[in-house]
Amino acid sequence: MNSFKESVGFWATVLGTLVGIFGVLQSYAWIALAGALIVTLSIAVAAYAEAQRSRMKSASVTIGGRSFDSLNIASLRRRLNRSLAIQRVQNVAVIDGDNLSVFWKCSGYCIAGRETALECSIDADTNIPFDQLECYAFDLRRDPRRQHRIHPILVGADGISKKIAIPFLAPLAAREPFSVILRYALPGSMKPGADYYTATLSFEQETIPQYSARLRFLRGHPRWVRLYECRADGDPKLLKDLRPQQAEAGVREYLDNARDVPARTARVYVFERPAYAESRAGSETGLAA
Repeated sequence: MNSFKESVGFWATVLGTLVGIFGVLQSYAWIALAGALIVTLSIAVAAYAEAQRSRMKSASVTIGGRSFDSLNIASLRRRLNRSLAIQRVQNVAVIDGDNLSVFWKCSGYCIAGRETALECSIDADTNIPFDQLECYAFDLRRDPRRQHRIHPILVGADGISKKIAIPFLAPLAAREPFSVILRYALPGSMKPGADYYTATLSFEQETIPQYSARLRFLRGHPRWVRLYECRADGDPKLLKDLRPQQAEAGVREYLDNARDVPARTARVYVFERPAYAESRAGSETGLAA
């Protein structure tokens, strides 16, 4: 399809050039103008097509020959949060067999005159329709006892990469701090063998001062866990192998603590697990608010 479009653009440019030359030779100003217009449009179409190809290439993330579909879509639909300064991000992923439960805590302050919501994304290769998704949040500054659940709002199209907005219980004013918790569950989204968990950051600032991620495996303990960084303008980069941490019996835990993490990036935790046994009870996050 691309080669067909390119050939059409090429011949349109040739035709426009010939028409323009003919108009000049015959002293027909309107023909020369039409030829120039055809050439200009052909060049504009070619430039747009090249820009789209570059964008698709930069958004295509592959690690070890595998394409990360949800992350690729998230990159194409990236929306930068420009009104909030993020100081600390914590997330916990609890992987229990084929089920994934995620806990996010995000703290910072407002840098705009007013803000009503915090935007983030939910990414997984298994699509659970948004209206069936178990997903809720709390505004800890105004509701420290977590008595008022906040139901996020879907922003844009539904799919394997969902953009959501978490409304604050009251609008933030300039320099006002905030702290928000988000919880969601993605049953059936994990599988034995090679798999991954993604933490996507999309904020209009250089770095996030404090960042932590904790992966807790309740069933199907991984043979290894590797951390990759995928910046908006570069290829995936292997940062390190994560080592298992001390945890309660039957739980395998991996911890990623970092400072000054790029604020427009995705941290991808790739792992490999054998087949796992029947379900076990409980999936505590192990992170206090």
